[in-house]
Amino acid sequence: MLSDIEIAQATKPRHIHDVAEGIGIDEKYVEYYGPYKAKIDYNLLREKQHKPGKLILVTAINPTPAGEGKTTTTVGLSDALSKRGKKVVVALREPSLGPVFGVKGGAAGGGYAQVIPMEDINLHFTGDFHAIGAANNLLAAMIDNHIQQGNALGFDVRKITWKRCVDMNDRQLRNIVCGLGGKANGVPREDGFDITVASEIMAIFCLATSITDLKERLARIVVGYTRDDKPITAGDLNAQGAMTALLKDALKPNLVQTLEGTPSFVHGGPFANIAHGCNSIMATRMAMALGDYCVTEAGFGADLGAEKFLDIKCRLCGLKPDAVVIVATVRALKNHGGVPKADLNNENLEALAAGMPNLLQHVENITKVYQLPCVVAINRFPSDTEAELALVETKCKELGVNVVLSEVWAKGGEGGLALADEVVRLCELPNDFTFSYPDDMGLKEKIEAVASKIYHADGVDFDPKVLKEIEHLEALGYRGMPVCMAKTQYSFSDDPLKLGAPKGFRIMVRNIKVSAGAGFVVALTGDIMTMPGLPKVPAAERIDVDETGKISGLF
Repeated sequence: MLSDIEIAQATKPRHIHDVAEGIGIDEKYVEYYGPYKAKIDYNLLREKQHKPGKLILVTAINPTPAGEGKTTTTVGLSDALSKRGKKVVVALREPSLGPVFGVKGGAAGGGYAQVIPMEDINLHFTGDFHAIGAANNLLAAMIDNHIQQGNALGFDVRKITWKRCVDMNDRQLRNIVCGLGGKANGVPREDGFDITVASEIMAIFCLATSITDLKERLARIVVGYTRDDKPITAGDLNAQGAMTALLKDALKPNLVQTLEGTPSFVHGGPFANIAHGCNSIMATRMAMALGDYCVTEAGFGADLGAEKFLDIKCRLCGLKPDAVVIVATVRALKNHGGVPKADLNNENLEALAAGMPNLLQHVENITKVYQLPCVVAINRFPSDTEAELALVETKCKELGVNVVLSEVWAKGGEGGLALADEVVRLCELPNDFTFSYPDDMGLKEKIEAVASKIYHADGVDFDPKVLKEIEHLEALGYRGMPVCMAKTQYSFSDDPLKLGAPKGFRIMVRNIKVSAGAGFVVALTGDIMTMPGLPKVPAAERIDVDETGKISGLF
């Protein structure tokens, strides 16, 4: 059996010129990065007059070690829609180097449903993340230089909220002391690093609608406070122009293709467990402008990625989804039902029934809270039995939702034709899309709304310092912002060990901070961290390159 990277390397892609031409992109908008990838000038959006295509969101159950295949399903569904004669464009996030070298070993789909060139996409790509990291760290350098040069803005060095970043899992950098070595080397203070995908600049980058909007958002970033708690912004430091200069080319969406040649924008990549989990609005709007169907995904399970896609991205950018696909596997549901990974190949209807509430709760959230039509896509494995598949179908139909088997990993678009047909049907249905909370609700109440409606928690406990900070943020005018919940991806709760659909739990909010440029307030729950660490055996140990430059070990 071929590995993902071997399948990708055995495929002869179309020249990216032909991919762009096939969806009506004029040559003047195409900036080539070799024969198989290109950036598309965002000025295309100003000049392209086209009724926006249907917007399809692919999400999933809470992830497990058994795997769910959300990106694989997104890509395979797009290829299947193309096989049905639909004009479809994919919009995906870029992988972070952190999980590529940490756990995942790559994030460009799998099997015969991948975006390519997968090695490039997983490793550096067109340099977008490096540009974001450089802009982030330029701002950090300007903060410390301002303090060193006299601190005219009156920074309280104990209240600097802006961290440096690096796109790598490196727990050693979570908490550091910088500025040591004497007066010439800066003012000593505590600091720390976030992973690049958790930087507010990543969120701003993904929500910006133009260069002007990008610059204005960057200027609004709150980087610290004075001794009397007045916010200091990047605009106060006059940093926004230089930061925008670093980001101007990165802001152009990246065009690649699937193994079957379906046009794909891969652009931006905030994590959904510590950030808002969606690709750039530029890429989404470009895909909708160029195709009759845009298939996109949101990170991790629907309690994180889909909630943020709907409550943050759609709210801030005026989007309305036409259909939602919730991806699950029988194996993952049995894992939620208590079966260890080693035993998932054995039929176990009892464990499957015990794990089903995880899927059903996600389905009900989409259909009843957000009032959107959805379909459950079962990413089929050879070990799935007919009895197990029948149980999943029966339980979902009790909620009025159809279940479709997806075999795109093994068969590409051909294995997703039934799913494509159901998605096309759902897209023609009217829907009354709504958010899980209104704009005018207070920040504390918004957090409680997500916890009760989406997580099904009994309530929320706030650290006393969080309640004080909420009052402070609302007094500064941030009450109307949506909330971005930083929470474990493995559970509806803030405890990663509570699988399935746990009951009788409460969410603990231990910290809160404003992302004024992005336009939301981040609530950190449980033990979630904005700088991951590497596992005991990182994926990096399996990645290699031979003397011809051929990469192996990405999967």
